[in-house]
Amino acid sequence: MKTILIVDDEPKLLEVISSYLKKEGYKTEEAANGIQALQIVQDRAVDLVVLDLMLPDMKGEDLCQKIRQQSAVPILMLTAKIQEEDRINGLYVGADDYMTKPFSPRELVMRIKTIMRRSGGTELLDEKIAYNNDELVIDAAEQEVLVRGQKVNLTPNEYKTLLVFARNPKRSFSREELVEMVMGYDFEGSSRTIDQHVKNLRQKLEHDPKNPQYIQTVFGVGYKFRGGPHV
Repeated sequence: MKTILIVDDEPKLLEVISSYLKKEGYKTEEAANGIQALQIVQDRAVDLVVLDLMLPDMKGEDLCQKIRQQSAVPILMLTAKIQEEDRINGLYVGADDYMTKPFSPRELVMRIKTIMRRSGGTELLDEKIAYNNDELVIDAAEQEVLVRGQKVNLTPNEYKTLLVFARNPKRSFSREELVEMVMGYDFEGSSRTIDQHVKNLRQKLEHDPKNPQYIQTVFGVGYKFRGGPHV
């Protein structure tokens, strides 16, 4: 049984979301503030976090970053903000998806199922693969990525984006192709989402993100992964 952590300071909303998720067979944990949420993430196994951005003790974006420092659990943000830049910022700090209030609880459940489905497998890569004399190592069995011997914490979508590139070195992908392969054909967000995932990956993997050696821009097309193993 998958466990969903719901973080929101509105008791009624917590009750409604929890009720819908339990009807779908999920177990739920509830937190009314950021401190409670962090304690739950540290103490118990959580498969996904539904996170409201307006919390009484800290910004939701700050809590998202704190969770990301210790876990790659998928995060779905809830907010009243509707501007695209707010959405992109949410993805930048580590969210996997974003819903604006008011929302349909049924749609929330479907979004959660979609995120769980696309973050739940390692079928894209079934072995350890290394680049540049082990400078970058992708270990799908352990679902770990090491850069210069240090583990880097990737979000589920960042990880799957990297696996798509690693399985198809030197192939150029359009943003639309990457969206479908990483997030599924039913993803309704902007293709700019991929730009943000690539930017995040470059920050975490590249020695010089402004002059990337792994994930390169193909002007007029999209992106490609340069080089093969042990190059």
